[in-house]
Amino acid sequence: MSAASVERPPGERPLIAEANRLMDRLPGYRVEIIEDQILVSPPPDGPHARALTKLMRPFLAAGLDDGPTEVLQGVGLWLPTGTEDYAIPDLAVVDADIDDHLVGNNSYDPVVLRLVLEVTSGNWKTDLKTKAAAYAEAGIPVYVIVDRRHQRLHVLTDPAGSEYAGHRVHSPGESVALPDSIGAKVTLDVDEVLRAGRPQPRPDG
Repeated sequence: MSAASVERPPGERPLIAEANRLMDRLPGYRVEIIEDQILVSPPPDGPHARALTKLMRPFLAAGLDDGPTEVLQGVGLWLPTGTEDYAIPDLAVVDADIDDHLVGNNSYDPVVLRLVLEVTSGNWKTDLKTKAAAYAEAGIPVYVIVDRRHQRLHVLTDPAGSEYAGHRVHSPGESVALPDSIGAKVTLDVDEVLRAGRPQPRPDG
């Protein structure tokens, strides 16, 4: 489930053209471009999807999918880190007029994103470092990371340059109140989310 990097192909073929070619060849894989490198991630496993379902519920219950905002999975985000850079976060809270802010390649101007969220797989270093820097540079106000490897939940706020000035780490047993700037009061149960994302033991035989 780890993300693999792909170098720029010979002949100076545009990275987006190569990324789209890879998506056609690898249905279900996530293909992103960050810092002028193509990142290819296999489809998520069941626990990853289960954690994402658990995460969506408090956002929907808070009314963030009805009115001035929407809650979307897998929406493209145009990044300022390179001329062809874009990412596809697992979950995002966006302004309802997002369709008016399409930049290209099914990716949108980061100005309409209030929060992005990633559930880690084998690519946890990408989510914790590479994407944190890219999302900060894009000015995304809140970045939430469900770190399944280390069983922690990170909430990053106050982007400044390529870093977030605020970075809180939460452990199982804690409840996390997200910033009101996302549009409503949302509290996440860290234990519930991490438990949903743990691999399930295989039955004997």
